[in-house]
Amino acid sequence: MEVNEALIDKLAHLSKLTFSVEEKTEFMGDLEKMIGFVEKLNELDLKDVEPLMHMSDVTNVLRNDAVKGSVSREEALLNAPETDGVFFKVPKVIKK
Repeated sequence: MEVNEALIDKLAHLSKLTFSVEEKTEFMGDLEKMIGFVEKLNELDLKDVEPLMHMSDVTNVLRNDAVKGSVSREEALLNAPETDGVFFKVPKVIKK
């Protein structure tokens, strides 16, 4: 992949950043080094290596779901500063 000023300008635009001429030159060098490192990985023979889904064999231990009781609407509305009997009433926060 060719790293040039057009690529740096495109990346700057996409990331909504602005660079000085000196910064562009520095980033071009850094980006070339990073791409070179990744391209170096292409030299490895990986045909017998299976892709990884996770870095370890450990799996999450999740608890079983248990159905539990809940607060009824009437009980919840008892704690409300204002209600219309069905819903909580709150101050308007979006202005037109």
